[in-house]
Amino acid sequence: MDIFYAIFCIFTTTILLLLLLFSALVLRIFLGKSIKNPNYPPVVGTVFDQVFYFKRLYDYQTGAAKKHKTSRLLAPDQSEIYTIEPRNIEHILKTNCSKYSKGQYNQEIWSDLFGRGIFVVDGDKWKQQRKLASFEFSTRVLREFSCLNEKEDILSRFLVESNKDPKTVTDEYLRDIILNFIIAGKDTTANTLSWFIYILCKNPLIREKVAQEIGRVISCPTNETSVSDFVESITNEALEGMHYLHATLTETLRLYPAVPVDGRCAESDDVLPDGFKVKKGDGVYYMAYAMARMPHIWGYDAEEFRPERWLKNRMFQPESPFKFVAFHAPRTCLGKDFAYRQMKIVSAAFVHFFRFRMSDDTQNVTYRTMLTLHISGSLNIHAVPRTGLSEA
Repeated sequence: MDIFYAIFCIFTTTILLLLLLFSALVLRIFLGKSIKNPNYPPVVGTVFDQVFYFKRLYDYQTGAAKKHKTSRLLAPDQSEIYTIEPRNIEHILKTNCSKYSKGQYNQEIWSDLFGRGIFVVDGDKWKQQRKLASFEFSTRVLREFSCLNEKEDILSRFLVESNKDPKTVTDEYLRDIILNFIIAGKDTTANTLSWFIYILCKNPLIREKVAQEIGRVISCPTNETSVSDFVESITNEALEGMHYLHATLTETLRLYPAVPVDGRCAESDDVLPDGFKVKKGDGVYYMAYAMARMPHIWGYDAEEFRPERWLKNRMFQPESPFKFVAFHAPRTCLGKDFAYRQMKIVSAAFVHFFRFRMSDDTQNVTYRTMLTLHISGSLNIHAVPRTGLSEA
């Protein structure tokens, strides 16, 4: 009997402690957050909402954004502000960027993966890495893309830098830098191409428009050219002439951005252009996935896949980087042009030689909630050779 009583006491004490801890956490979340103050963004929930809606997080954020263009989720130590307002994004990334950083909290979370690479660092380290890496992504280097005997790769440039400052540019620092660029170049491009293939399966008319354009700018008969010969025939002029393909890839990035949510941390109190106040320590996040689905930003057909929205007189026309934030506005991704070239070469070869269709037209294709926008599970498709086939 004493044993059961002891177990009961331990159990009830544990439950009581958990309730007290939970109450303290809830109190800490709501304390001092100016919940009903109209000067601050409206509160739509707490960070627990993100856990509850985790599997469909970006759709949850889209729904919240349709009600409030700027809103807050409450967290224990600060608020998390989410916005789809282009003027707010311009404010935190350009106009008043000195008041916003990646934040110590985010750096601590991601340092195990990214170390001191460009995705995590701020200030002088960020400027150093961006400056040295920018040489490899210049238009000249991308056009020539042949430097067998010259030290014009990223690692070689940083190795030269390490000789100048061996105490700062250590082996671990070099490892972090290279890992960041590998991750940046792999996941984002691969994910976008996966969504691109999915879009072609769902939109055969768009697929054939892309194929026709490729046929015009690259004169290579399908049944007379190998894949390697076809790729070798893709010139810089041909790539620049693929306006519809460029628009289709950009529309893919609009609806399925490689990084669906990104943001900064406020280093001091501030006021956003829409009038809402930000407290020091608050996270301010912009939601690329949600923005793409807003009629007031992209028109009544915002949720429709329509490459033509990027074309004027059949020429590609870019949008404001604060409206189309897939490449993070003024701090534009260094690999933007390189990524487009990669994707255009690969997708041109795919579309020139194959027609794609879903193995199961009833498959519900959705995303997996991660740092980048992966397709959840697998995308099962059939690649049908174009040679000898009638028009699909």
